[in-house]
Amino acid sequence: MSPKTASLIPLAACDAAMVEAVLDRAFGPDRHARTAYRIRAGMAPLDALSFAALDEDDLLVGTIQCWPIGLLTPEGRQVPLVMVGPVAVVPERQGEGFGIGLMSAMIEADARLAEERGASLPQVLIGDAAYYGRWGFTNAATKSWRCPGPYEQDRLLARGAALSAMPAEGMLGPWVTPAA
Repeated sequence: MSPKTASLIPLAACDAAMVEAVLDRAFGPDRHARTAYRIRAGMAPLDALSFAALDEDDLLVGTIQCWPIGLLTPEGRQVPLVMVGPVAVVPERQGEGFGIGLMSAMIEADARLAEERGASLPQVLIGDAAYYGRWGFTNAATKSWRCPGPYEQDRLLARGAALSAMPAEGMLGPWVTPAA
């Protein structure tokens, strides 16, 4: 993605129907049946970490969304995480760097938020280790994590400084706000 020909904007600035059209084109209309949708069911995207890529003609060609989720331990404790994805680029523009630009923008935004908060939440996604490994995503901490639906264990990836303190086991799901 060339900075001279493309731009990134907050995803919240985009028409929701246009975002859905990009997701349908990138993943197909049956995408809602994927396990990642079950994990983040009922959650709203995190605006500060969700972006859209516009091409040189200001057409929406890609998006990234991040979601508040939790890892529910066998003891019933919920640990907060951020689910990354979908990272979507329309088929005819894939391979041009839009996905890399979107991921890099999200990582930079997360670093700024972590500086403000004093900590960063671990991030998790279901994806290709060869692609997402460039940002530090690995399956080293997720080997005993589970998802509410079919997935390939080696594609459950996570990153973040706090991973070493994460529970070894648990089920991923929507973030449930603790009762007051």
